[in-house]
Amino acid sequence: MFDMSRSIVSEIIEKYEPITEVKQAHQMSFEGFTRYLCSSDCLVFNNEFGKVYQDMHRPLKDYFISSSHNTYLVSDQLVGRSDVWGYISALVKGCRCLEIDCWDGSQNEPVVYHGYTLTSKLLFKTVIQAIHKYAFITSDYPVVLSLENHCSPSQQEVMAENLQSILGDTLLSDVLDDYAHELPSPEALKFKILVRNKKIGTLTETHARRGSDKHGQVEEYDEYEEMDQEEEEDKDIPSESSDAPKVTSEKETRSRSIVKLPLFKKKKVMKVKVAMALSDLVIYTKAEKFRDFYHSRHYQQFNESNSIGESTARKLSKLKASEFVLHTSNFITRIYPKATRADSSNFNPQQFWNIGCQMVALNFQTPGLPMDIQNGKFLDNGNSGYILKPQFLRDTETDFNPNKTPEDSNPVTLMIRVISGIQLPPSSFSSSNKANTVVIIEIFGVPNDQIKQQTRVIKRNAFSPRWNETFTFIIQVPELALIRFAVENQNLITGNEFLGQYTLPILCMSKGYRHVPLFSRTGESLEPSSLFIYVWYVR
Repeated sequence: MFDMSRSIVSEIIEKYEPITEVKQAHQMSFEGFTRYLCSSDCLVFNNEFGKVYQDMHRPLKDYFISSSHNTYLVSDQLVGRSDVWGYISALVKGCRCLEIDCWDGSQNEPVVYHGYTLTSKLLFKTVIQAIHKYAFITSDYPVVLSLENHCSPSQQEVMAENLQSILGDTLLSDVLDDYAHELPSPEALKFKILVRNKKIGTLTETHARRGSDKHGQVEEYDEYEEMDQEEEEDKDIPSESSDAPKVTSEKETRSRSIVKLPLFKKKKVMKVKVAMALSDLVIYTKAEKFRDFYHSRHYQQFNESNSIGESTARKLSKLKASEFVLHTSNFITRIYPKATRADSSNFNPQQFWNIGCQMVALNFQTPGLPMDIQNGKFLDNGNSGYILKPQFLRDTETDFNPNKTPEDSNPVTLMIRVISGIQLPPSSFSSSNKANTVVIIEIFGVPNDQIKQQTRVIKRNAFSPRWNETFTFIIQVPELALIRFAVENQNLITGNEFLGQYTLPILCMSKGYRHVPLFSRTGESLEPSSLFIYVWYVR
């Protein structure tokens, strides 16, 4: 053990000591020690978690998957610009589930935009080309294309041809040999792109049609158009005895709500046509309307996934949390923002990770607290976009309820001493870096773990403020907990001014003396701005 420690010390001296004579004497100067403390080796984020280290051989449903909503938009939901940069940016950030809204375009070319609004349009094939180019820049693990398909059968066939011709072998278009009756793992789907859409028939029927000419083959299914989904969400949650699903496309009902188009409160049956060529490209990610937990338990197939609006999901998580957790232990569940978020604002994703929802879709173009939590969460496991859910969220017989303290809880006692700040970001209200700096530490996790504490205010000093304050947190479910360090400039008149932040999972923290890098509201590094802290925790 002594030899190992001595070896590590020698490596540190060799790497960080700038004075040759001191280095040769196997010593370290104050300058060398400072360089070491401010280096990546002393980051609060443990570098061991900066690579893929988790078991990647479990079914897709066992992972949290980094997911975006209306990925093509780079601003608001009504008149904002659609741009392929939305897809490129999300993929570079490690996002693994992208959303594509598809509508009939001119000259038989499908387009992508937010229907029933004034947002600009992109060619579907241009979007797919961009995705193909950037899909695996950050992560090797599968990308899911969640299609909101409003196209006619003829243009659905064009979509299918685009997907096959552009994506080639990266497109998963048939059942894998070892996964005919269960979801494959991220490892088995490495460098693959999956299509999530409505599907006609079974996987066996799809496999039997492989290689056949599907041109002109169209199937119909009944769809029920009801009152706007978000209106219903605000009134009640789905009843366990409900027979009729709400199957109007989620995006259409949301868009109509935004622009106040007529809504139908009576159910009316519509015949929806699906091109077999596109349907057969959906393998393990069939989109299926959520009815209720009873229906899912008895009838939902392993390759079917649900999309649930945030309002319904929030009510279900409060009133039927245990059933919701059981549901997500069996089926992939995607949560999307409600219609009234026309400004592309986001909800807090933590509340839905707490119940095991795999795809919690956020507007990646909108900075703020929700995206800070999202980015912090997916630092884990090498920023691969896939994080293995805790065992209590994977167990298909689990009794976990995030609203209650688990009987077998194994809490973490976390102690953090906020020592000082280093060249903190200047206030926009002061040219001389005289901000009144305060550090806010906030824990996000299950409701009983959520807490916020803050240091005293250091007046007129953002260059080298010193606090030397210690905070203690007892965290009941550390597997789901994140910690956020935020630096603000206190302003009693206009409210505190945000200066920088850093968020990471509790269990990804390194112990000892560490520095916390700070990032801007838009996620850009503010180096050399950082906090100097001491971390210790026991379990």
